Amino acid sequence: MISELKALFDYYEKEKGIDRGKMVEALSLALLAASKKSIGPARELRIEVDPDKGTIKAWAKLLAVETVTNPWEELPLEKARRFKKEAQLGDEIDIEVTPKNMGRIAAQTAKQTMLQRLRMAEKENLYDEFKDRTGDVVNGVVRRFDKSDVIVDLGKFEGTMPAKERVSTEDYTPGDRMRFYVKAVEREGARGPEIVLSRAHPNFVRRLFEFEVSEIGDRTVEIASISREAGYRTKVAVHSADAKVDPVGACVGLRGARVKNIVRELNNEKVDIIRWNADPAEFIREALKPIKVLTIQVAPDKKSARLTVSEEELSKAIGRRGQNARLTSRLVGMELSIERDEHASEIFEGQMDTAAHELEKALGINLDTARKLANGGLGDLKELARVDVEDITDVFGGDRLLAEQVHARIQAYTPGA
Repeated sequence: MISELKALFDYYEKEKGIDRGKMVEALSLALLAASKKSIGPARELRIEVDPDKGTIKAWAKLLAVETVTNPWEELPLEKARRFKKEAQLGDEIDIEVTPKNMGRIAAQTAKQTMLQRLRMAEKENLYDEFKDRTGDVVNGVVRRFDKSDVIVDLGKFEGTMPAKERVSTEDYTPGDRMRFYVKAVEREGARGPEIVLSRAHPNFVRRLFEFEVSEIGDRTVEIASISREAGYRTKVAVHSADAKVDPVGACVGLRGARVKNIVRELNNEKVDIIRWNADPAEFIREALKPIKVLTIQVAPDKKSARLTVSEEELSKAIGRRGQNARLTSRLVGMELSIERDEHASEIFEGQMDTAAHELEKALGINLDTARKLANGGLGDLKELARVDVEDITDVFGGDRLLAEQVHARIQAYTPGA
């Protein structure tokens, strides 16, 4: 038992970094609970552990009395004087009550309780070491799963990546070596002190840029804002107070080397790097490039903006399931309302209407037929003169008879007649 105890102390002190004094305290409390089953309810029972020698002794304080009525708390005066020569009635005498064999159950209880308390002490060390590392990026190895949480080996300690901090497009397999963002170090977690890790947090991308782009590390270039939908797309707005520095170019790197390293770490998540602008309207334009924004109206409180784009680019501006609009809104810190440019639509419709009336007048056809030609891209008389019956039939939805009648009128048409 002595050699095993010393080996246990040495292992936890050297490998786990747990203070030997904490281990002695934990073992003393564990053995106290186990000893009460073997020794009984002795008065002021205590356990003394010598961590250097690996010895364990149990002591009790018994009262010296003339006649013993409670053997758990008293001993005869005559016997008391064997331990303390000058003992008097009522004196407290320290008596060693260590059992020769504490029993299998008592030993198991002591070991289990000690290991439990040692795990708590280990977690306290975890908190002390990691409490100032919130916001850091650490390397770890995926070890196992606890329901939907990923347990990560960080060396001396383990971290937990909850389901909500996982990236939905990533697969995690035991043995995978990855980088993780330390989101929080909680003193009172569900299982004691806990390191909460993340790969979905926007600041994970921020830290990767700080590592990869030296200009961000030395504050020549600053990240103004980040918006992210983990696994799919991230938008990063950057700027520099030095007019000679191109913040976007610095982040992209030579031939895109820097941003490629970041994208590789993010498992090919798309990363857009945008030039920040103090003017909200210009910032919105930059954030939506290459989409051309036609008009922008920023609210006086700068908390919202209404913008219009062409009908052709409306779906791109909004993005699949609204992703582009959401990311841009978060990036600029404003609620955005993206709409189709009605003015452009009105102009287009007006042009089609004018062309239809010109065809109606020139060819002597009814207005509905003329509108079909204009809407089908055949609103110009010069173009019409070069098309055949088949082209006109397609515009009319396969009505060849009508197409032949219109084609005949086109052939008979004389400009200026």
